[in-house]
Amino acid sequence: MAAAFKQYDITDTEFNTFRDFIYDVAGIQLSNEKRTLVLARLGKRLRHHNLNNFTEYFNQYVNDPTNKERQACIDLLTTNETYFFREPAHFDFLQKELKDARIGPGQKYRIWSGASSSGEEAFSIAMVMNDILGSRPWEIVGTDISTQIVEKARTGHYLMNRLEGIPKRYLQEYCLKGTGKHDGTMLVTKKLRDRVEFMHANLKGPIPNVGLFDMVFLRNVLIYFDNETKALIIRNLVRHMKPGSYLLIGHSESLKNINSGLENISPSIYRVAK
Repeated sequence: MAAAFKQYDITDTEFNTFRDFIYDVAGIQLSNEKRTLVLARLGKRLRHHNLNNFTEYFNQYVNDPTNKERQACIDLLTTNETYFFREPAHFDFLQKELKDARIGPGQKYRIWSGASSSGEEAFSIAMVMNDILGSRPWEIVGTDISTQIVEKARTGHYLMNRLEGIPKRYLQEYCLKGTGKHDGTMLVTKKLRDRVEFMHANLKGPIPNVGLFDMVFLRNVLIYFDNETKALIIRNLVRHMKPGSYLLIGHSESLKNINSGLENISPSIYRVAK
């Protein structure tokens, strides 16, 4: 006889423990409305470890900084929602800037997808860059706090129902339709996958040595942070931006009341002083 499916509940104290944890680690604020999300996502890990409650899970696994379970918990509590060519006005801006780009000897045009999730944003950027810059030197770096989602992004492999928004000519040139056991999926071509590097990074903490960028995409992420954390993250980003480079945030986001040192040149687009 199959074992009964174990059901859990989460107390106020336990919910606040995980809410404080993800805020301290990633700066993400979990509202009271996220209680069901925490219960559903982390309940799977309690069943996996055959634990009795969330306090046991936190004390035995999450609170141990040397344990992989800590990262698994972060992966589960972070939201990874994205799709190809999200907010098309930003890609119109990208096309214009790339057409006007002057790339000197020994230089590359570099773009950072700061919260790259499963890679759709970075590969959308790559399609535009390859279309306009072609063989001229360019590079994209995608970072995310979730190690699991970074591994997924590196594959460049997606379900076909994720392709809405990709221009038809880009689909034909940069996307390979799966067959056989891969039917219903597509693979981004190797020539694009080779130009995009994905890595794990926490934008709130020390960022790996990613170099300097001409443009940074950080869209639909700042909404999860309070102003103090936003300011910290923007400072961390600006350290990796060239003079005259651009920061693109989500259309519903703002840097209001944040002393970023960035010039707002149009809604959701900022520039570092030259």
